[in-house]
Amino acid sequence: MKRLLTVLALAAVLALAAIPASAKTLRLALDADPVSLDPHVQLSGGMVQYSHLVFDPLVRWNKDMGFDPRLATKWERIDDKTMRFYLRKGVKFHSGNDFTAKDVAWTLDRLKKSVDYRGLFEKFEPAVVVDDYTVDIKTKVPYPLLINMATYIFPLDSKFYTGKDENGQDKDFIGKSVPSFANDNASGTGPFTVAEREQGVKMVFKANPNYWAEHGNITEIDMRPIKNEATRVASILSGDVDFIMPVPPQDYDRLDAAENVDLITMPGTRIIMLQLNQKRNPAFANTKVRQAIVYATNNVGIVKKILKGRGTAAAQQGPKGFQSYVEDLQPRYDLKKAKALMKEAGYPNGFEATMIAPNNRYVKDEQIAQAFVSMMARIGIKVNLKTMPKAQYWDQFDARAADIQMIGWHSDTEDSANFTEYLAVCPNKETGAGHYNANEYCNPKVDELVKLANSETNVEKRKAQLQEIERILNAEAVFVPLHWQDLSWAGSKQLKNAHDILNVMNLPYFGDLVMN
Repeated sequence: MKRLLTVLALAAVLALAAIPASAKTLRLALDADPVSLDPHVQLSGGMVQYSHLVFDPLVRWNKDMGFDPRLATKWERIDDKTMRFYLRKGVKFHSGNDFTAKDVAWTLDRLKKSVDYRGLFEKFEPAVVVDDYTVDIKTKVPYPLLINMATYIFPLDSKFYTGKDENGQDKDFIGKSVPSFANDNASGTGPFTVAEREQGVKMVFKANPNYWAEHGNITEIDMRPIKNEATRVASILSGDVDFIMPVPPQDYDRLDAAENVDLITMPGTRIIMLQLNQKRNPAFANTKVRQAIVYATNNVGIVKKILKGRGTAAAQQGPKGFQSYVEDLQPRYDLKKAKALMKEAGYPNGFEATMIAPNNRYVKDEQIAQAFVSMMARIGIKVNLKTMPKAQYWDQFDARAADIQMIGWHSDTEDSANFTEYLAVCPNKETGAGHYNANEYCNPKVDELVKLANSETNVEKRKAQLQEIERILNAEAVFVPLHWQDLSWAGSKQLKNAHDILNVMNLPYFGDLVMN
């Protein structure tokens, strides 16, 4: 199998090398390709990156963590529950259909139906179309992050997605793990159209000839998933590709020294953690067992040895700079204390547990999972680990297929509350709250604090609420915090403004890229 993967990776590089390196063709190599053409099928960094290629948001984040107008030219508060957006005129979807306020309202309704997104949008009321180019977005309660959420509203072509497909299925059906029209067809307003797609092999994007905005000079993107890190790095060093993401930490120095490559890194805010399913494995319902596992996890050592220092060991969800950050919550590796806790919990000889982790989603995810297994053995916990590509992983994650599951989370709103909303509140299938809470943890106090924070406009009161949440989760060892993952990219020196299109949200704006 390892030989087969190497052959496939080499084949991907050779295919990219065969493409003429014209000034307007970007040869892009990622660790994995988008799982679908439907932007609502999965809430993940990779899918939001894809969305910025084919669709446009109402507003988008800039490098200073502010908001730039996109399909909305301006916005204003009408009242404490309503924000009015004035839309850009003369914009057309890839299908040729006109973009109007109806598409914004239709898209918001669809987001509320998405298993992944409805938790984020549960507090939103249906949008009100004022006229063709004005729309009011309303929330059920005062919501301080409404404009943040507008960065996730990528209007879809409502006419294109309305009706039945050739199988008699509604075109707007969201097929998370089953076939659907939207999984294989896309019509957005974005800088690129999807010209070709072979899952796990390649995607080809063509520049939108009718794009409304000023943009770079890329006319085609040839995207190839290259899972093997060494092969991905070799491809940028040899000039066979123009841009890779992410960069493995062990190759930072090598790429930094290369004359033909520009290495770009910045601290990230994505928390990597392990979740302990309290319903699936009875031992994890014991707080002392969970505390023992946290004390036995040397996450500082993981950052130092496996990530080569390119990350920050964590003890809470939100990193420094977020409102929730509590300075005195620090990594707490203590093997002696971990063993004592196991004994106090009634498990002096340990127990067995199952674990799943991806092997191509996060930096060094498989190696980190293997290191964790070794650490658990020291306190008598035998962990049976299974790793897999992310294309297979998320179905297993959603099915809660193991006692211990790895997940990384970058706050969708660039705000602390979002971590808890998805990872720690009581799971609710109807609202989507706690959708990624594979801990199966439920604490009404935490839920109440999140609810208060999401309607609190006083900054100091909201900060206190968010910090209290972090203290509760830390004290109860709800999850195993690993680290905040650094961001990394590498591009050819032929890319004139690569630094300018990158940001801490890890959303490269390739539509703005300029090549020599």
